[in-house]
Amino acid sequence: MDHAAAMRRIYELINSGDIDGFGALLADDFVEHEDLPGLSPDRDGVMAFFRMLRAAFPDMQMNPDDVLVDGDKAVARATTTGTQQGEFMGIPATGRRIDVQLIDIMRFGADGRVAEHWGVFDALGMMQQLGAIPDGPPA
Repeated sequence: MDHAAAMRRIYELINSGDIDGFGALLADDFVEHEDLPGLSPDRDGVMAFFRMLRAAFPDMQMNPDDVLVDGDKAVARATTTGTQQGEFMGIPATGRRIDVQLIDIMRFGADGRVAEHWGVFDALGMMQQLGAIPDGPPA
């Protein structure tokens, strides 16, 4: 199985707004290890998160800059861009653009679907770009 191609396909589906298609690539017993406040750490929670993101940032694009594969895991360094046109986590639409970096790690099961995900992204940078947290020197 080509896990790099599968990972790139996941980003393509999210970018096009096909959250159901994205969800079909997640295992029934999928486990999300990234904290999604207020959402369950499973396939339904992750799909709800991406629906929320797409509603807030309808032009959102997640572009993998690098994809590396080792065994049953794929890792991507990606750039996420978009314009906030709807509420996001209590922040009213700002009309501001975001450009943030993220790292995704996905473990694929024998059936080729994603069984687990770990991720980190520049939440501080995103909140500063949205104006929710002021820019400034580190404390």
